[in-house]
Amino acid sequence: MAGAPSTVVQLALLVLVVLPGIVYQFLREFWRGPTPGERNLGERVMRALAASVVLDALYLIVFGPQLMRLVQGVDREGWSHLSGRPRLAGLAVLGLFVAAPAVVAAAVTYWQRRKVTAVRYRATPTAWDRMFQERGSCFVRLRLRLRDGVWVGGWYGTRSYATSYPHPAELFLESAWLMRPDGSFDRRIEGSGGLYVRAADTDVLEVLLPPEAPAPPGGDSDTDRGGSDGSGE
Repeated sequence: MAGAPSTVVQLALLVLVVLPGIVYQFLREFWRGPTPGERNLGERVMRALAASVVLDALYLIVFGPQLMRLVQGVDREGWSHLSGRPRLAGLAVLGLFVAAPAVVAAAVTYWQRRKVTAVRYRATPTAWDRMFQERGSCFVRLRLRLRDGVWVGGWYGTRSYATSYPHPAELFLESAWLMRPDGSFDRRIEGSGGLYVRAADTDVLEVLLPPEAPAPPGGDSDTDRGGSDGSGE
């Protein structure tokens, strides 16, 4: 195919040209978390390519003459062109293709987080993720839509788990409670090993913090508020 890389050197240079955008996109997703707009692989690839174009253009503007001499030397002499200065070549690769994209990704992530602090929109992909993000121990009650509004609930503690995007919204409560018809908690079900609920089967979910109680001198405040296993309301 016309224009395709014909040597290993040219192929390596092509990979290096695309690499900055890949590093940038990977770190952006890692620091920001997944978003609904990036579930499509093709869109993620296009974003990485666009980032590579922008970063490579900036490299040419700032370091254009030096990079052209380096590329021309490698193309004519092969890797022997770099054998006399391996440390310099390593620093150049590390700086241009790893460090610089990482700095840009960190700066964009920080700027976007500051931009949304004053509004209600957050980069967290769903309200479900936001609800359980960094959530401490608490009571959770849910109303089932498929059983005429029956309430279920339990204790969300250290052994509980809530799924996150892009997985379906599901919740595991480490202990189940017997619920009254009005949705209030009655008592913990003896021998309960946990409660699994799909958000798709519910129409209401409410988080209830354990009641505050003064801790006695030398006592454990978590135990006084119901304990980590939800043994009390």
